[in-house]
Amino acid sequence: MRSGTNTRLVALATHQSGTAAPSTTYPYQFWADTTNGLLKQRDGANAAFVTVGTLGVANLGLATLASPTFTGTPAAPTATAGTNTTQLANTAFVTSYAMPVLGTSQNSTSGTSIDFTSIPSWVKRITVMFNGVSTNGSSSVQVQIGSGSVTTSGYVSAANFGVNVGQFLAATSGFAFDPSGLAASAYVRSGVLVLTLIGSNTWIALGGLGSTSSQVTVNVSGNSPALSGTLDRIRVTTVNGSDTFDAGSINILYE
Repeated sequence: MRSGTNTRLVALATHQSGTAAPSTTYPYQFWADTTNGLLKQRDGANAAFVTVGTLGVANLGLATLASPTFTGTPAAPTATAGTNTTQLANTAFVTSYAMPVLGTSQNSTSGTSIDFTSIPSWVKRITVMFNGVSTNGSSSVQVQIGSGSVTTSGYVSAANFGVNVGQFLAATSGFAFDPSGLAASAYVRSGVLVLTLIGSNTWIALGGLGSTSSQVTVNVSGNSPALSGTLDRIRVTTVNGSDTFDAGSINILYE
């Protein structure tokens, strides 16, 4: 009896160490698997042993709470875009900020306006790209922004070409492109307009467009009124709101 008791005490003291699993097992029972050098514990259902850590290694080879050093390829959940906390950032989260996101190109071949919506709240810069865009009328093309709805007034915008007094346009309904005398149904626009957040939901615009049809270039600049909230949409339309797009495509790139 004493020998059996001593055997059991040794088994307890050594965590049932051995090359094979104990023949009799209990929930949460430890086993030092000397074949694989692992400390294992029986699960709560007493169905299988689960590896706890490595035998003979500090902290069983597990990371310490203070200043741990990981090896291999550790993984972590991807934070929601816009998260600004002490939460760990994995490569997927970092890439989403380091790499600009290209939107879905839209054909500008019909309609009086083209909208890009559901722009993420973390965006700080947006490039609006025009590729061979034209309309059926002579009203200037413009870009408007908004939060929940499109803002149609309060902009301070200017477009100019050359030094002639007549080649200038000031607009308050949006960031307008076409100086007086240039907007026409034959005018085909290609170029970019870059929108940058400068704070308090206010955006500035700077861009350049050219025309293969009339061999001119236009400079655009301006700033928006303060939006009611975070920008979530962009609209490309005309100043009069009734001219129809009839050629080209438009896309956005945001970061």
